[in-house]
Amino acid sequence: MTHPYSGAAPHRLWRKSVSALGSGTDPVVDFPFRISRDDKVVAAGSCFAQHISGRLRANGYDFLVTEPPHPLLPPEIAQAYNYGRFSARYGNIYTARQLLQLLRRVYGRFSPLEDVWFNDEEALIDPFRPQIQPGGFASLEEYRCDRDQHFSAVRRAIESMDVLIFTLGLTECWEHRVDGAVFPVCPGTAGGCFNPSTHSFRNQDVAEVVSDLTSFLQELSEVNARARIILTVSPVPLVATAEDQHVLLATVYSKSVLRVAAETVARRVTGVAYFPSYEIITGPQARGAYFADDLRSVTEAGVDRVMNLFFDHVAEGQSSSDPTLSGVSRDDHYTIHAREVIDALCDEFALDAQD
Repeated sequence: MTHPYSGAAPHRLWRKSVSALGSGTDPVVDFPFRISRDDKVVAAGSCFAQHISGRLRANGYDFLVTEPPHPLLPPEIAQAYNYGRFSARYGNIYTARQLLQLLRRVYGRFSPLEDVWFNDEEALIDPFRPQIQPGGFASLEEYRCDRDQHFSAVRRAIESMDVLIFTLGLTECWEHRVDGAVFPVCPGTAGGCFNPSTHSFRNQDVAEVVSDLTSFLQELSEVNARARIILTVSPVPLVATAEDQHVLLATVYSKSVLRVAAETVARRVTGVAYFPSYEIITGPQARGAYFADDLRSVTEAGVDRVMNLFFDHVAEGQSSSDPTLSGVSRDDHYTIHAREVIDALCDEFALDAQD
């Protein structure tokens, strides 16, 4: 008697592809396209996305940076001001709605009503990248000049890129009640003032995330029809939740929604693929080994495992056994810096200020 499971390939069977392999489990079966060293790659998303830029650069891939520091700026200052960490200085983009909003803003399709915050020292803060400029901006003129330069850099990145790697991080977000502008963190945590009559909390569902991603892809195609998209979900749990429930439950909800949304879009849209960073880190085969003592931060070994599989299946002409992966990537100064300060660069940490 035959049935749909007769003669199933090993990767379809838990016994053969997970139980038998344990930590050696490789969940990537057939990635639909490859990245070459000639492809211009842009990475954006949650804090976890910051690991990607250093690893791509260290292994000889063209990680596109359109907003570089001034050549006379010392490297340590450039790092402190987040140059080179992202393709442009957009900071953490936790939600698909933030990504869509950025696209619309840089092309003049959306101008938020609330476009400047102040910190305790009365310096100006960009509400949409609140920790990108240490100490904030000294004047409105400086802020607007920097933003104009930034928007120009984002447009160059969008129009030049061959591949966008976007890491979905959160479903929870705070928005302006009038125009629907979304912020990376709650107003009042990293600048600005929280006002319940102006700011409202939203926890997106699958339909909303799918809609935002779909709209982004449609509008992206108008300015760059050739770009291929890799979606992934950050394995890093929420720092805090705005809902009155346990943060563990909030994390599972958020990651589940993002995972389903990413899969839905990847199945519907040609040129969009999903890479399983989330499953590699959080799956039972990892036995929790890829989380640090705080049960939230991903260890270097976890990042190594994700990126080695990424290079095995997605990067053209390279595998995890290549010398560059076992040597240069660990010594690259961008990667080293990311290991040291990755948490400090996450806007989300402002939600749980330490006493």
